[in-house]
Amino acid sequence: MNVFIIDDHPIVLQGLKNLLESRDGVRVTGIFDQAATALAALDNPPPGSDIPQVMLMDINLPDISGVTLCQQVKQVHPEIRIVALSIHNERSVIMNMLQSGASGYVLKNAIGDDIVAALQAAMQGQIYLCAETQKALNEAPGTEPKEIPRLTRREKEILELIGQGYTTQQIAAELFISTHTVESHRKNLKEKFGVPNTATVVRMAAELGLTR
Repeated sequence: MNVFIIDDHPIVLQGLKNLLESRDGVRVTGIFDQAATALAALDNPPPGSDIPQVMLMDINLPDISGVTLCQQVKQVHPEIRIVALSIHNERSVIMNMLQSGASGYVLKNAIGDDIVAALQAAMQGQIYLCAETQKALNEAPGTEPKEIPRLTRREKEILELIGQGYTTQQIAAELFISTHTVESHRKNLKEKFGVPNTATVVRMAAELGLTR
């Protein structure tokens, strides 16, 4: 199988490349430290490279989230299988990746055999979850939101700035909008997530992979 690896940590990238290339039948045809370069390679494969059959990707990427990358890849290349590799074991994050089209979810503290097994299962059209991922999904079922909130581009921008500690006035100045507009967005965000404050909105959005 041909595999792309996307992770923003060089040591992790090299380690995963070495792991996969030591296995029969696996060929790493691209390694990338951000989503944009991986997407560009899908549109215009480098000389000697092939479109991957499977993409092994981290969820926390520097430009866009792995959830968004997964969605974008599946929209254009539905035949490509995607396996998420992450430190996050929150049920909401796992479900968001699976609902976005991922064929597998493996935690970064899993053994190498889990990663290889996930790629092989994905190639066979199966869903693979490592033991810790399965445990996270089985705990407290039904406690997650019935529907993942849909955020506008502006709401995501405001959430990012709130997360960075910006005040309403600073956000207004940064985005060239009025403070009243910022406050309206804050109110809408709290209503969408069903929580009483924006700090909780920021945390939940990050867990759901809706922000970087």
